[in-house]
Amino acid sequence: MEYFEVVSLARVVHVLAIIIWIGGVAMVTMVLIPAIRKLKSKDEQVSTFEQIEGRFAFIAKIMTVLTALSGFYMIDKLNAWNRYLDPKYWWIHAMTLIWFVFTLVLFVLEPFILHKLFKKYAEKDPEKTFKIMHKLHWILLLLSLITTAGAVAGSHGWFWIK
Repeated sequence: MEYFEVVSLARVVHVLAIIIWIGGVAMVTMVLIPAIRKLKSKDEQVSTFEQIEGRFAFIAKIMTVLTALSGFYMIDKLNAWNRYLDPKYWWIHAMTLIWFVFTLVLFVLEPFILHKLFKKYAEKDPEKTFKIMHKLHWILLLLSLITTAGAVAGSHGWFWIK
């Protein structure tokens, strides 16, 4: 494969991984958590969320790894590391930051800290626990969507100063 074909393939992998990853976050935020909050039994709320979230967390981990591999590959092959030093490429910083936050949550915080906290507080007060978790998901989703919009616009020249 030629140089540009490989970079184009990396871009396709990058975009598809982000669609699955952030689309899943949108599904959890806008559909799953509200539906679970309407279940009557707190045990059912907790077990349903853990079952579905556990399956999605595995998929999200794979997608964040694919996003990192393809993204850093493109930056390296396009020799675009200097864009991290230029504020007009703020969206590259935002993409990296969003990726870092989700990676930290998925690979470190959730398995070692957040899962235990969720179990502890959901048993005591599931309504409050799901409300807090829902707000945090909304924050992550909105930041992800702003970043995605900025990345699409920026990669097509909207933010370039001539």
